[in-house]
Amino acid sequence: MDKQIQVTKEGFESLKQELDELVNIKRPKLVERLSRARSEGDLAENSDYYNAKDELEFLDGRIAEVETVLKNAVVAKASNGHGKVGLGAKVSVKYDSNQTIYHLVGEWEADPVKSKISIESPLGQALLNKKKGDKVEVEAPAGKVVYEILSIN
Repeated sequence: MDKQIQVTKEGFESLKQELDELVNIKRPKLVERLSRARSEGDLAENSDYYNAKDELEFLDGRIAEVETVLKNAVVAKASNGHGKVGLGAKVSVKYDSNQTIYHLVGEWEADPVKSKISIESPLGQALLNKKKGDKVEVEAPAGKVVYEILSIN
């Protein structure tokens, strides 16, 4: 049995969009490129053929991966309303003299550059089920960091 994968509604829609683009746009273009390269004759010295073949294998792997995630995805309900941090919540935190907002998402949606952190990450796990005003301590490479929850949306 495959493991259930928690995602937000936005993450689920994003994965569906990605799958649609991979299957209906990118894959047909690669198949056409592979066909063109194959028709050019001697495959022994045809680098475009081998590149297209490798890219198609990689793309097919990604398609299978996204299909598996979507098949096992459990779309989380909005966590707001009960005042605790959960999947999909946007949490404003203060640490040292810094303040930032993190969006807690499933591991497939995580993007630290966009402040989307996985509920599986150390900070995500520490924040889960906490309330406004709570403080959490997280072990970081530079040492322990204490976060105070300012608001939950």
